[in-house]
Amino acid sequence: MILQLILRTFFLYVVVIVTMRIMGKRQIGQLQPFEFAIAVMISDLAAIPLADDTKQIHHALIPIGVLTICQLSISFLSIRGVRIREVVCGKPTLLIRNGQILEKNMRKEMYTVNDLLEQLRFCGVQGIKDVEYGILETNGQLSVLLKSQKRPVTPEDLNINTPQECFEHDIIIDGKLIGRTLKTLKIKREWIDNSLKEYGVNDYNQVFYASVDDNMNLFVQKKGEYLD
Repeated sequence: MILQLILRTFFLYVVVIVTMRIMGKRQIGQLQPFEFAIAVMISDLAAIPLADDTKQIHHALIPIGVLTICQLSISFLSIRGVRIREVVCGKPTLLIRNGQILEKNMRKEMYTVNDLLEQLRFCGVQGIKDVEYGILETNGQLSVLLKSQKRPVTPEDLNINTPQECFEHDIIIDGKLIGRTLKTLKIKREWIDNSLKEYGVNDYNQVFYASVDDNMNLFVQKKGEYLD
């Protein structure tokens, strides 16, 4: 009985994980309302066979499958049509314009001043007067565009040319060599071994993390090198 419950729990856990992966890579704060509702429903459905011994696993699998198909269908339709996306996800709402709060839009979205100030603090904004536009996105997050006088200075503002940054590829993580990076960058293992010797490393297990960029510059941090 206990073993059966453990197996059912493990199986449903795998089903939920696979289902969420199929639905796409998004953080909870980035989910649209309908996506969040489906995620909650899937987790509740997976718990039914675990809480009620009279329910079989297929009592959860079938509804989970239906919800997954519904979610994928809505996502596909949303990608294909702007109008459908607006109906399903809604439209962004302007809450701040030229340092002024738009009260009508605030009431429409049932958004309080405290909510607005909290989101501004998350964005590192000290005051509403510094904001050119504040937009409430369809996932509930606030996008903030500061006034030109309040934006950080960029190299472009100072007419400074900067070199293009290179992407860092993981090559070793916790002593394990990442083979797909070798294939992607067409790096030979001998080059990695010789480069590591320059850091006094003779074994991959000595490496906590290592990366290589598109210009073949290697970064290495050995295990136990920085413990504080």
